[in-house]
Amino acid sequence: MSRLGSATPPVELSKRKAVARLVAAQQRLLRLRLLLGGQIGEKRIGPPLCVVFEGWDASGKGGAIKRLVAPLDPRHVRVSQFAAPTYDEKRHHFLWRFWPGLPGWGGMAVFDRSWYGRVLVERVEGFASREQWTRAYGEIVEFERTLTAEGMIIVKFWMHVSAAEQLRRFEDRAADPLRTWKLTDEDWRNRDKRRQYKAAVQEMLERCDPPWAPWHIIAGDDKHWARLAVVETVCAAVETELERRGYDLEQPAMTAS
Repeated sequence: MSRLGSATPPVELSKRKAVARLVAAQQRLLRLRLLLGGQIGEKRIGPPLCVVFEGWDASGKGGAIKRLVAPLDPRHVRVSQFAAPTYDEKRHHFLWRFWPGLPGWGGMAVFDRSWYGRVLVERVEGFASREQWTRAYGEIVEFERTLTAEGMIIVKFWMHVSAAEQLRRFEDRAADPLRTWKLTDEDWRNRDKRRQYKAAVQEMLERCDPPWAPWHIIAGDDKHWARLAVVETVCAAVETELERRGYDLEQPAMTAS
């Protein structure tokens, strides 16, 4: 059974209501981030938080990340983007290059693309051998087990968008002089291989979905819903872990200044 599901949001939500809920969720996240950082509440440093984004080209990763970090002090979050590994990075195990960007206790990091490139683009494009990408599933699961056993909260998103909506966004970018830089020949090539990528995504979701680091599939055809779902999901994951650790989350809610 496919884990991808539909790219259509599960509920209908007007733009106005989605934006209002997003603002509330961002304020909720701001308070949680300050709790994790030991800046408010009991002022004890909390577990590291790592939010990982994967998804189709033009699926809304950038917009979702922008809304996720918008309410936070830039000193309290680090966003890292990963492209193809460099020559030197290829001399190491594929997970090596991701360690420096991981957050420590009290920290938060957002990864735009991640170690899952080994079982996605490197698999489909032939940059990794079959033996390498097949072995990678277990290596990734154990890597995430190591991080979460040490206390890290990992929230993983697959941003899912339909082929039709992806094409519409590609064409919009191509027609906008200020956004053409976001559309490359590689995007079109990847779209031509959507069937192969879909098979790789499905296997990734099935084999790298442990209870300590589950996947959250976001229906991305509606950008407003997708951005809201991302922020609310991160909030819920942090609240669950902080409650498990005995934090008091019943303090008065923060209000926007």
